[in-house]
Amino acid sequence: MSVFDRRRFEPRPCAARPVIGVLCCNEVSERPIQAVATRFIEPLVTYAGVTVVLIPAVASACDAIALASRLDGLLLTGSRSNVAGMRYGVAEADTGPLDEQRDAVALELAARMIETGRSVFGICRGLQELNVLFGGTLTDAMPDHHHRGASGPIAYEDLFDHHHDVDLLAGGLLARTTDASRLTVNSVHRQGIDRLGEGLHIEARAADDGLIEAFSARPCGGDVLAVQWHPEWDAARIPASRAFFGLIGETLGNPPVLAQAPPA
Repeated sequence: MSVFDRRRFEPRPCAARPVIGVLCCNEVSERPIQAVATRFIEPLVTYAGVTVVLIPAVASACDAIALASRLDGLLLTGSRSNVAGMRYGVAEADTGPLDEQRDAVALELAARMIETGRSVFGICRGLQELNVLFGGTLTDAMPDHHHRGASGPIAYEDLFDHHHDVDLLAGGLLARTTDASRLTVNSVHRQGIDRLGEGLHIEARAADDGLIEAFSARPCGGDVLAVQWHPEWDAARIPASRAFFGLIGETLGNPPVLAQAPPA
């Protein structure tokens, strides 16, 4: 008998799961690699119910037109790098590690997805990239409580144990989805929104200093939603974080029940 079984590839009565692209970063682990933390992938599968495809942050490998026609959605992840200041007209803002290939792919692919009515989501750096895409600017002049301060290296399991409160705007997408007016979120970013991009609607602000922490838009028929914090880190414990990924699934065509907590 052949090791190949045609019956495995016959049409099934169930609908295919939506496909979401997750953008990688350029990192070095003995040699240059494409990398994305597994923690971004797991809640997309568990709570959004989608199929994940990794997108390399290599401009020459990214055909934005072809990818946008095949993807149902795109997630721009957090990263250890900052968006280059040249992308928003402030060259002197180039502090910290940069990943200009990631900048190029994120901005081009997100633009094409949005123009074709696909949904795009952002987490941390992803929020910053989308703000720049809509013509906004960034700043690194933020109060210390937005950073995860430490005098030396931080263990991975301790990276996201620094928190502050954010106020959700009444009637906004996040407020309706989480049924909350205030959330306690982790905070580890080095850049933040300075001027909000055109057409973006504020979803959340930091409770103490008013920094914009989330926004949404629907410019061409597809949803744009981004948050400054990291809901992927604590989705198994925090209902609001599960709701964020459940909303991704619902936006891409899956029922919201997938946002419920996993069985004990």
